[in-house]
Amino acid sequence: MKAIVLDRSHSDKITLSDIEVPSISENQVLVQIKSAALNHRDEWCRQGLYPNLKDGVVLGSDGAGIVKEVGSKVDSKWIGQEVIINPAIHWGSQEKVQNKDFRILGMPDNGTFAEYLIVSSDRLYHKPLHLSWEEAAALPLAGLTAFRALMVQGKAKSSKKVLVTGFGGGVAQLAVQFALAIGAEVYTSSSSEEKLDKSKAMGVKNGFNYKDENWTKLALEETSGFDLIIDSAMGDTLNQLIDVSNPGARIVFYGATKGNPDGFNARKVFWNQLRLIGSTMGSDEDFKEMLRFVKKHQIKPIVDEVFSMEKAVQAFEKMKAGKQLGKLVLKVS
Repeated sequence: MKAIVLDRSHSDKITLSDIEVPSISENQVLVQIKSAALNHRDEWCRQGLYPNLKDGVVLGSDGAGIVKEVGSKVDSKWIGQEVIINPAIHWGSQEKVQNKDFRILGMPDNGTFAEYLIVSSDRLYHKPLHLSWEEAAALPLAGLTAFRALMVQGKAKSSKKVLVTGFGGGVAQLAVQFALAIGAEVYTSSSSEEKLDKSKAMGVKNGFNYKDENWTKLALEETSGFDLIIDSAMGDTLNQLIDVSNPGARIVFYGATKGNPDGFNARKVFWNQLRLIGSTMGSDEDFKEMLRFVKKHQIKPIVDEVFSMEKAVQAFEKMKAGKQLGKLVLKVS
């Protein structure tokens, strides 16, 4: 089968290779992948920025396809079913935090950038009928991350003013869509006016360009402050988020692409009784609730562009440059 594997000896750090389709065990299934979506972790693997990398591993955490074969202990009714795959492996029994052996499909386990995927049957969920293959592939990782950050950790409600930073990536866009679906007053931030305009076209009340040194002042003048902020950057922007938070607000962050903050306004945090909450992926129950929510509100992930497997490097380069407005998807079969 064709697969995109990590290959750090190659100038592109990935190669489209022909590899054998592995055999399945009694609790596994064989899924023919129709579409797969990129995430930043795939590009970080390509750049050598992810831990425990191993050449030859098939990349990709997000995928949707058709079940072609099942193991001896798996219900044969799955055969022929259209499915999406939960990429969170071994979350464990605690809802509040993942197990020590938690990992994400696509490294170190072979992932979705291949014509076929072997995966445990408990990772399968029926593909929402209102989604295309490309939209379905774009949903799992970003949808799960956004849902837990916004709804579980953030306790989002219709009465709240919500700021989603870094609008343009898959998680941020789905967080915006989820917040709009519950009737919250939603705002965004980005360095791109095009992306801010897109968010406003979706129903966001306003967007702020964080390259504008006065953006926090403008945000406070318009909103008086936010009740919930969803962020993936952190770094030295944290104090700006603290500045635009209402007393008792929650700042939920699911990443730290700008690293750790050099300064931290601890006094303002304790005096205003703010909550800084970390969030990573989500539990199996979170995934089920996210799917119910998506189906109920007929939410469709935004797909920026679809690439063939042969043009995967172009997709990776577009993600590296941050030029996407939505998810980048590979058409596999």
